[in-house]
Amino acid sequence: MIKPMAWLGGVLLIGAMSISMTSMALAHDVKTETLRIAHPFATPTPPGAVNGAAYLDITAVSGPVILVGASSPASSNVELHDMQMDGDMMQMRHVDEIRVEAGETYTMRPGGGFHLMLIGLTEPLKEGERFPLTLTFAEQGDVDIEVWIQSAQDGSEAADGHHH
Repeated sequence: MIKPMAWLGGVLLIGAMSISMTSMALAHDVKTETLRIAHPFATPTPPGAVNGAAYLDITAVSGPVILVGASSPASSNVELHDMQMDGDMMQMRHVDEIRVEAGETYTMRPGGGFHLMLIGLTEPLKEGERFPLTLTFAEQGDVDIEVWIQSAQDGSEAADGHHH
């Protein structure tokens, strides 16, 4: 017969392992000597949509990093965009670069601020799928990442939970 405390300990251990494995599956990142890209995600698009958006967190580890471009087979073009309120109107504009100072993290989320605009999607972005994206940095060169397609809430929560 299994002692009740040993059985309970086994159940708790299995539960903790399941939670830990789920957490690892919900967050991903890419690290280089100079930067860290945490949990890149894009939001799903409706059928027929020609544009989409991707978000990620950039941490400058050892010195400033400057994102100057991006590309992906998921769209014909990827632009760096900034979205801000101008009175009661949301304004979106193309920017040439996104600079992150040493030791800082820039967090991209749906609803405002910087994001990657996917222009000319090859197909709609479907929740649960993934696509490759190449980020181009001024000093560090190209960094290849995988973007997960998630709801704005799920992607934001997973990315927020990835910082420790």
